Amino acid sequence: MIRKLSLDSPRWLDFDGVTAEEVSALLERMASTAATGTGDEWREAWTYMAAGLMDDGVVSEGAYAVLPHLVEAAAALSPGRSVDFWVDLGCIVAADYRPPVPADLEAGFSAALRLAERAAVQSLLAGNADPEACARLVLSCVAFAGHHMGGALGRLLDPKESGLLLVCPGCGSDTEIPHFFVDPVRPAFEAPELLEPLQVRQGEHPWGDVAAAVREEALGEGWEPFLRVARRVAETGLPPEAPGQAVLCLVAGVVAGTGSPPRPTREWARELMMLTGYFRCWDCERTWTIADGLTENPVGAHPRNHVATVEPASDGAAAMVESAAADRPYEAVSRFRQDGTALLAGDGSLWGHVSAFSDSEAGAAGGVDALAVVTSPGWPTRVAGGGDRGVVCLWSVADGRLAQEPLPGHPDRIRSMAALPLPDGRTLLASGGDSGTIALWNPLTGQPVREPVGNWPGGVTGMCAATVPDGRTLLVTATPRGAVLLWDPLGGEPVGRLNPYGSPIQSITAVPISDVHTLIAATDTGGRVHVWDPAVDDPWERGAAVQLSAQSLKDADHRVVTVAAVPTPHRTVLATGDNLGAVMLWDPATGAPIGDGLAPSTGTAGLPLITGTTLPDGRTVLVTGSKRSRRLRMWEPDTGAVRHIALDVALTCLATAGPELIVGHDRGVLKLPLSRP
Repeated sequence: MIRKLSLDSPRWLDFDGVTAEEVSALLERMASTAATGTGDEWREAWTYMAAGLMDDGVVSEGAYAVLPHLVEAAAALSPGRSVDFWVDLGCIVAADYRPPVPADLEAGFSAALRLAERAAVQSLLAGNADPEACARLVLSCVAFAGHHMGGALGRLLDPKESGLLLVCPGCGSDTEIPHFFVDPVRPAFEAPELLEPLQVRQGEHPWGDVAAAVREEALGEGWEPFLRVARRVAETGLPPEAPGQAVLCLVAGVVAGTGSPPRPTREWARELMMLTGYFRCWDCERTWTIADGLTENPVGAHPRNHVATVEPASDGAAAMVESAAADRPYEAVSRFRQDGTALLAGDGSLWGHVSAFSDSEAGAAGGVDALAVVTSPGWPTRVAGGGDRGVVCLWSVADGRLAQEPLPGHPDRIRSMAALPLPDGRTLLASGGDSGTIALWNPLTGQPVREPVGNWPGGVTGMCAATVPDGRTLLVTATPRGAVLLWDPLGGEPVGRLNPYGSPIQSITAVPISDVHTLIAATDTGGRVHVWDPAVDDPWERGAAVQLSAQSLKDADHRVVTVAAVPTPHRTVLATGDNLGAVMLWDPATGAPIGDGLAPSTGTAGLPLITGTTLPDGRTVLVTGSKRSRRLRMWEPDTGAVRHIALDVALTCLATAGPELIVGHDRGVLKLPLSRP
């Protein structure tokens, strides 16, 4: 008999969400079912009570008084009738937010868990559960045994619908793998190793019969080592120190041996065995066991080295790839955060300072949607920004002060800007608005060069400068309706057009291929990339333009949303980004990809922002984020090094001015150094 709180005790008045009368009524219904072998009226009452015992993941203290009564009653039911109860109980036991067990209830609750473990294992071995219910039941048994992997139960309640969400044990960032569960016929990685012999659990336990149910041939060729690990864990009674990976082998092995019907059970068990692999955190770039990412504060978690990791494949399913994540102390210098005006590395050391541009909030009406860096011989570098009020602001990069009073020029929001270096040495500034107007400025005097022109439906979504071999500098503008025009900036008249297919354009950039020749790259709303040569009169003629490799784009499942030109010490390359946070680099001369690219990133997924520069020491740095996010990644393509920056503002646009990163955000403009001074 389990020691239980008497139903007549006034102690019940201390508990929220349950009464002694409700418990008594439920016990009567469960006893009736146990005696007759029929009737499931108790299930509805239990479902109602369970909702009161755990509300939004928080367990009430009354659960410790209720469960000893109900566990004893459920243990008297036939195994096939109690599966759902044990799973519900497992969710309560494995909940993240459980208050300490009161001293007067501790003995009864501990005894109830031991009985629940034995009774739930009997329900498991009865073999009446479908594969997914069987997996949940095994994890409930794991929770009753006191192993931390029981905490995975909450993440696997409906895995095929929600995918797999993992939490990095090192930095706490979420990594989501959509459509994780696939049926691998053969394992794509090695079975986990038990580096140290497991100590047999003290006292009696019910796992010996579970070990007998695990058969090495259950999953097919190649899976035998995984099932040997599963059997060993069961034979030792699931001791608390058993590695999480090994316990997940046991979960999959038991499903294979006890679930029904056989074929879907075998498939589902192989899918579950994928959980014994590894994943790489998008944020800190370290590799962990999936078992470590399934539970809060996992025991013995540490990063791994040269292991197979699970990442999304091109079809959205999980794929196994080799990772060289270092099994070494975390390099805190690769993570940065804004603390007031300081940019701090993860170890607390100062990397540099974050400088807000003066009056940027007022001048840009609380936000900047477009940036352009303006350089002119003999003049300090300036940054132009535009926002909701249709005004242009010009700041000195050196001190962040306004170089001119805000310049009104658009009746609505400014969406795009570009610097235009002319053959006579002057540099002009162009800006495009929501209503399709295009304005031209002298950035040194703050005076308009001519009246705004154009009235294009949908606005000017992008603009850039194109240099053609005859010496002209042309302004290139794009609209969401597909019009890509070449303008004589001084005359204000269109002199040509690109984009003969008329695809709606969402991003456009200029890619210099020589000092006197620039190509134009753009991406449309279908995720396709187009490269055009503005030096040819007929937009259907290729000229010097080379299209990106369609096969490489397909193989990478790279649906491009943003394009950007990135200068390197030897040439300018094209960068493309997608909504998953992935970035690829391309050689404009051949259309072939360069290197491995930057992996997708949950933290910077969304409408991407990309900019790049080459630092004075010769290193090329590319910075990427997403609109309205607060995180950036700094990537060095030559070395693969990635640094992460957490800011206090929501990003809207990015630019670089030498070794400085210029960030347009929801409240203005700031700059920060791309290298330690």
